[in-house]
Amino acid sequence: MQPKAKGGMPDMGDMLAQVQQMQADMQATQEALGDETVEATVGGGIVKVVVTCNQEVVAVEIDPDAVDPDDVDMLQDLIVAGVNEALRLAKQTAEERMGSITGGLDLGGLGAGLGLDLGGLMGS
Repeated sequence: MQPKAKGGMPDMGDMLAQVQQMQADMQATQEALGDETVEATVGGGIVKVVVTCNQEVVAVEIDPDAVDPDDVDMLQDLIVAGVNEALRLAKQTAEERMGSITGGLDLGGLGAGLGLDLGGLMGS
């Protein structure tokens, strides 16, 4: 329950403190997401892609047996699929982590107004 100021309105000082704490928690979580990785494999393990939860690709591993000079298109398609799946997993993980702080609120536009760099983390 929010503390009430005179007239039954929420205390603005308490609300500001809560927003500032949420901002600090979100910043710390966003930094931690840069160290957390997810990986996706496609093509039965032929291609593995590792990305941070800040959606930066850090590794792409390709099974040497998959390198066929006569079928480069298939390998390219597998790499694209692997990167897209890894990025999807990273976004999902980031949204879960941020959601635990915001209580599931979508702060896409509000976050920017508070000086939060949410980037693609909250779907904005």
